[in-house]
Amino acid sequence: MATVKHVAVEAHLGERFKIESTIGSHTLIVDQPKTAGGEDAGPTPLEYFLLSLAGCIGTIARIAAKQKRITLRSMDVRVEGDLDVEGLLGRNPEAPVGFSGITVTVKMDADMSREEKEAFAHEVDRRCPVSANIHDATPVKLVVE
Repeated sequence: MATVKHVAVEAHLGERFKIESTIGSHTLIVDQPKTAGGEDAGPTPLEYFLLSLAGCIGTIARIAAKQKRITLRSMDVRVEGDLDVEGLLGRNPEAPVGFSGITVTVKMDADMSREEKEAFAHEVDRRCPVSANIHDATPVKLVVE
């Protein structure tokens, strides 16, 4: 039987680009740089998106390491991607608005061979819900109230 966890967030956009969200006891700010008309009060949505992937990879790595009794002392995760901003700015309706690709680079401090680290990282990626949502293009339903 499946154990389903419902996850939801709410966010509020004011007059400019600044978006505030309270999640549990945390207040998060999404914004744009000053050069783009924002206040630079927080990361951009794209930076949070990449951070969510890095955070998920790290979290699943810690869970998997405990399950496999692997001493994972630390892990550095770098997530990067390129996108054509002409699409999201509405300047070119033919331009894709998402990343053309995303690269995740992990550096682990663990007593494993390179091959073991690669196998472990691939298992972590397979088990990461954020990665799965990217790999498998989760449907998004937009509701206007």
